[in-house]
Amino acid sequence: MQRMKTAFTPRFSLNIMALSGLMLFTSLSLAKAEAILHHATYLVVNQRGKILLAAKADEPRVPASTTKLVTAWLALKHWGEKHHFMTPFYFDRSTKTLWIKASGDPFLVSDEIRRMAHHIAARGIDEIDRIAIDDSLFDADLQVPGSSLTTNPYDAIPTALAANFNTLALQIQHGKIMSGEPETPLTAFAKTQAGRIRGFKERINTGFDRTDAERHFVQLLAIFLRQQGLNVDETIIWARVPANVPLFYAHYNQRSVADIIRPMMKYSTNFIANQLVLMLAAEKFKRPANFADVQTYMQSTVKRYFDWQGVVLQEGAGLSRQNRLSARQLTELLRDFLPWRDLLPEVAPGLYAKSGTLDHISTLAGYIVDERRWWPFALMMQQTVSHKKRHHIIQQLRQKINTQSH
Repeated sequence: MQRMKTAFTPRFSLNIMALSGLMLFTSLSLAKAEAILHHATYLVVNQRGKILLAAKADEPRVPASTTKLVTAWLALKHWGEKHHFMTPFYFDRSTKTLWIKASGDPFLVSDEIRRMAHHIAARGIDEIDRIAIDDSLFDADLQVPGSSLTTNPYDAIPTALAANFNTLALQIQHGKIMSGEPETPLTAFAKTQAGRIRGFKERINTGFDRTDAERHFVQLLAIFLRQQGLNVDETIIWARVPANVPLFYAHYNQRSVADIIRPMMKYSTNFIANQLVLMLAAEKFKRPANFADVQTYMQSTVKRYFDWQGVVLQEGAGLSRQNRLSARQLTELLRDFLPWRDLLPEVAPGLYAKSGTLDHISTLAGYIVDERRWWPFALMMQQTVSHKKRHHIIQQLRQKINTQSH
């Protein structure tokens, strides 16, 4: 296991944080916070695991997107923070076919695909008659437990080969559809999606057919290859890479696992989370990944490491309302997550955390910073509570702990 080597020092002392709490969080009184907490489960511990505050900490609750803490922990334990995902390419010179062995890499964004094209072109080919996709790493037509059939990016489907998190940024100008971001050319597939956007500019997912998402990737790669001077036909086939076709180029993503997890935590990207757990399941079971294997992998791994009971983890993003974790389990995981604590966003002064939200479900888990000490905490509520109020509640708990210690 690879650990963080660089010291990460919080910017706020306890006294300064207490003062900021008095100035910034007076809008939620302790009485109101306690009223919200009446039906909540929560736990705050110190770095040695000593309980500082607790209520119903062993009661399983729906974790929502705090599930991503488990996903991140699994990825970091398995690959390490410095690992870079690799996508191999094969080239059949007799048929001028470029084969892509889809690896599940969740962060193949436009600039990364442009880098792919540059390196492929530098290897001495000038013509590609067709591009073949081997997407056998994942089961066909996966359905994420808890997901919905909307155009929203957070409902983007997982696929073994994906561009820009299986989303499209589109805009309409003077009645003409255009790309909504300068780094991403408009593909032929994207042009067909104008009817799915509302208004004049929107980011949508690529739909619910994996071949559409993968076709968009190939069309984007083909555009970048042509910009490198290659003649590229966009004929696409889906098949397994023939055993006699040699490896042509292995592309390593310039972003490490840590570089991928950090924005997943900040923006709560469901697509990244479920790509990661599907990749982990495929590596573990040596067969096309599916969400039954994901559930088996996630639950068996945390049970083996932490000896947890009663855990349900159907997927890695927190979309499923069947997922179950307790506040104690989350804080135990967070104690082990300390080497990677800087991957969490600072959501309020001295508060580094991941939130989770579903209908009538509000969660928050992370670290309260006390000088150089990091206190793991988890807060799980079966009601709708704004992000700001969740932060206020934790600040009130911080002040309560501070009062008790004097």
